[in-house]
Amino acid sequence: MTVPQQERIGQNLMIKLATLVILLAGIHAASTILVPFLLSLFIAIVLNPLVSWLMRHGLRRGISIALVMLVVLILFALIGAVLAGSGHEFSEIYPQLQTQIAHRMHWLQRLAAPFPLNVSTDALAQRLDPNTLVSMASTLLSQFSGVMSGFVLLLMTVIFMLLEVHHLPYKLRFALVNPRIRIAGLHRALKGVTHYLALKTLVSLCTGVAVWLSLWILGVQFAPLWGLVAFIFNFIPNIGPIIAGIPPLAQTLLLNTPLTAGLVALLFIAIHMVFGNMLEPRIMGKRLGLSSLVVFLSLIFWGWLLGPVGMLLSVPLTSVCKILMETTPGGSKLAILLGNGRP
Repeated sequence: MTVPQQERIGQNLMIKLATLVILLAGIHAASTILVPFLLSLFIAIVLNPLVSWLMRHGLRRGISIALVMLVVLILFALIGAVLAGSGHEFSEIYPQLQTQIAHRMHWLQRLAAPFPLNVSTDALAQRLDPNTLVSMASTLLSQFSGVMSGFVLLLMTVIFMLLEVHHLPYKLRFALVNPRIRIAGLHRALKGVTHYLALKTLVSLCTGVAVWLSLWILGVQFAPLWGLVAFIFNFIPNIGPIIAGIPPLAQTLLLNTPLTAGLVALLFIAIHMVFGNMLEPRIMGKRLGLSSLVVFLSLIFWGWLLGPVGMLLSVPLTSVCKILMETTPGGSKLAILLGNGRP
């Protein structure tokens, strides 16, 4: 007895969905291994053009990689200096924090008195207790050795990837079925992701510097730290700049005047409008070919699948998947759905 075609199509669809669920569950379970690998891969993609530029100027690959990694280590040392400076600044103002927080809590309670709001100043004060912040900092410091070992492993993986990259085309020609189409798709994906990550890093750096200088001019404490936070969170599309603006705004409400807090809010709105809505779309264009809805949904999906690093890399990961889908007959229609317009 033959199975009707419609029923056979339904069975094939269910098998594919079950396979996808098993694959995603495996990726989620192996995220502790995949996340450092993906982070190393995308760092290597960003650094490879610098290595190639040094090689075009007469340096050998090993020396070029060593110089690039030296610059990376210097940048991480500067980040460590910013964190250490912020910790020292926090230790200086720590005795004043308890009094200022209590004063702000009473001010908030008086402000909410005419409204039917149940504001528990004691609960808020406990959540904002400096002792809680100190305990969180000590917990982070206790995990410092694990972070450093992971950082060293990350850098070693990046170095080996940069050493191996010039052998990759030769290997793919013999490893892939229909290598001309596959390599062309990989080249498009690599070119698009490299362009996106390089420009996103530049825009994020400009955003972080603008936040740092603006907060410093306004006299807000921990301005370098909030500039660093703005730089990192600017890689998260749509909601990253909003999240980066919440801690400095809450800090100015507690430690500065309401006028300063309002200026900080306007500052983050202005920086996001200039860099996020005007400069970034102009210099990036639509090279990745993803719709705005897909970008937002990819943020949720990759964040669930791989955690915070997945949110940082959601756009390039989705772009790579879309380009690779275009090279397969079964995935070309799905790639059109992920695009930003007509195929």
